[in-house]
Amino acid sequence: MFDTGTTTFMLLATSLVMLMTPGLAFFYGGLACKRNILGVMIQSFVSLGITTILWWAFGYSLCFSGGENAIIGNFDKAFLNGVSLDSLYSADKRFPELVFISYQMMFAIITPALITGAFANRVTFKAYILFLILWQIFVYYPFVHMIWGGGILAHWGVLDFAGGIVVHATAGAAALASVFYVGSRRNPDSKPNSIPLVAVGTGFLWFGWYGFNAGSELSVNGITAIAFLNTDIAASVAAITWLAIEWFRTDQKKPTFIGLLTGSIAGLATITPAAGYVTINTAVLIGFVAGIGCYLAVQLKERFQWDDALDVWGVHGVGGVLGTIMLGIFATKTINANGADGLIYGGTDFFFKQIAAIVISSVYAFIFTYGMLYVINKITPVKVTAQEEEMGLDAALHGEIARDSY
Repeated sequence: MFDTGTTTFMLLATSLVMLMTPGLAFFYGGLACKRNILGVMIQSFVSLGITTILWWAFGYSLCFSGGENAIIGNFDKAFLNGVSLDSLYSADKRFPELVFISYQMMFAIITPALITGAFANRVTFKAYILFLILWQIFVYYPFVHMIWGGGILAHWGVLDFAGGIVVHATAGAAALASVFYVGSRRNPDSKPNSIPLVAVGTGFLWFGWYGFNAGSELSVNGITAIAFLNTDIAASVAAITWLAIEWFRTDQKKPTFIGLLTGSIAGLATITPAAGYVTINTAVLIGFVAGIGCYLAVQLKERFQWDDALDVWGVHGVGGVLGTIMLGIFATKTINANGADGLIYGGTDFFFKQIAAIVISSVYAFIFTYGMLYVINKITPVKVTAQEEEMGLDAALHGEIARDSY
């Protein structure tokens, strides 16, 4: 009944995407200052628990049941009602629906965790828990349904192979809104506490991203293979591009490890919406554009003094936007017959649909996030006190420290 090869592959892809959340915790934990390592990391790990519960209770149902050509699904599959051991994902992709539920749950876990790097060192844990729950329900779930669950954007013809719109653009816009709401840190120039930890996190993220992108084909075929290779190529080109820019452009004229690592994440985020729809040569171009575009976005953030502590908007938000635009330009049905032809292949309508989708998702995520934080602040303080920030959130909020001594 089940295709054991596809089932095995999807279980592996699910495991790889799960690994990305601890990887993100290590990545952000290394970038954070030494008094806020655990405060940043717990925000990623707690999503593993809370999001899993939400997904089982009603998240999967709201994303992937009912509501055809709509904004959101319904509760038909709440608490996984009607899903049995024998339930197929689909007639042509013969693996258990339980595996698909698990795979998509890993996306839901990491997406709100991405946002946390923007407001590092500034947000109370109680407020973050409310943020995590509400943001998923009112931002993430609707866009999953609209694009991947047969909703209105899917019927328009909008494409997003693995999350340029659903994951990165929405998270990036929410990150920027969060920064505007909570304001700057008292010490915005704090340095990373452990670059080796950032490298470990990057390695986990890069490795996991193969499951994120190649797994999104939900099958094992040539598109799976090209999505895998496109992911690696774009990350590699973006990493070297960022490294080269810093090497020749900055005052110290030195190549930095942080620059190389950040560039790779920018490339991974930017190729995500296009991985299974574009040629390998286009993936090279996307990596180059990601390295330049995301670097310039981070410089713009610095110029305007937006305290996006760990560059979530500049890397993930701008990366998701650039990748979606590049998809609208370079997608080709010669690679994926279920995709579309982009602007250079005559797909003018498709290009403008992609632009419209990225604008709608980014604007909505920004406005809702800002308003949601305002409401949460009426329930419990969003921003930590000056004393708590000075002490560090590890000790002030969690009563723990990452190391015995500094």
